[in-house]
Amino acid sequence: MFEKVYGYVKTIPKGKVATYGQVAKALGIKDTRKIGWALHANKYLDVPCHRVVNKEGRLAKNFAFDGEAEQQRRLESEGIVFEKDLYVDLEKYGI
Repeated sequence: MFEKVYGYVKTIPKGKVATYGQVAKALGIKDTRKIGWALHANKYLDVPCHRVVNKEGRLAKNFAFDGEAEQQRRLESEGIVFEKDLYVDLEKYGI
């Protein structure tokens, strides 16, 4: 199941985000926590886990390395602008 999650996350375009729920729905998974578990366990450098946020657009508190600050830096490097700290505008940047 984790490999399916990684494969889907790789399809999220640069400068866009998806929610855990969107990923789960696309893969037919009912428990969105499983998406978080998969992303937390990711060891592949080519899987852009930073492009997955919660249903409100909030960044992940437990994101690797420097937590949500690192996730925000990675998204900003792709052109995402934060108007409210730690939240992505899903209408503007969501897939």
